Amino acid sequence: MATLYTRTMFQKFEQELIQSTACFLELKTEDASKVVFNVSERKNWETRVAEVVYVKDSDHASCSCKRFEFVGIICKHILALFRRDQIEYMPDKYILKRWKKTAKFGLVSDANGNEIKDSADPGLLIKRSTMSRLASDVVEDALMCEEGCELLSETLKSLQVKLKLLKDGPSNNEVGGSSSQTQYMKDPKRVRCNGGSKRVTGAKEKAMKRGIRHCRECGHIGHDRRQCPRNLNTPTSPSNNDESTPIDLSDPLFDEFYRMHGPTQ
Repeated sequence: MATLYTRTMFQKFEQELIQSTACFLELKTEDASKVVFNVSERKNWETRVAEVVYVKDSDHASCSCKRFEFVGIICKHILALFRRDQIEYMPDKYILKRWKKTAKFGLVSDANGNEIKDSADPGLLIKRSTMSRLASDVVEDALMCEEGCELLSETLKSLQVKLKLLKDGPSNNEVGGSSSQTQYMKDPKRVRCNGGSKRVTGAKEKAMKRGIRHCRECGHIGHDRRQCPRNLNTPTSPSNNDESTPIDLSDPLFDEFYRMHGPTQ
């Protein structure tokens, strides 16, 4: 395998091969078409069990951990079966071409035979690798008991339906309209912020809002009744007159004054 795999992939395969030595096989069922083994592994004081199925007609082995389907290298559980059967060379069906050293010399084609150019997004590959490792760990945890397998199976089926709906996009019924009618969304109402304050207005602007004021005395604009020129020109007291009012000394009030204070000039 070191002559076929790249250095990185061979290190991963080597780890799986070393861990396969700690796996123990137990025959579960066998019939004319297939053989089922329970492969147990002791890890972190817990025993994890995986199921390996070997189909006799196609000479193919598959594991419930699905590591070969996710990562692309054979898992430790199948390697434990190969060690039991003393298989010296890895079958070609378990060696993917993309992990070989000679992979760069070939062309990658799709199902229709068309060439696929290398334009994969590195970020997408990282996400795929991360989700693959997570899915592999979840599968191994679910294989601890039968209830875990049923729970994982139901969750995956529900998740598959949701992902299909997400891929296809929302339908017209979900939006609330028919296929023949177009729904338009209106702009939301503008709401004034709570922290906004009113603008301070001056006296002149306030007077303009109230309207033009007229003087009540003369009817002109530009002044009020107190500043009206008509009132300023009108005398308000007798002291402003040129002639003074004569005093009548025969008034009885003066007689009373003389009796109390005496005669005066």
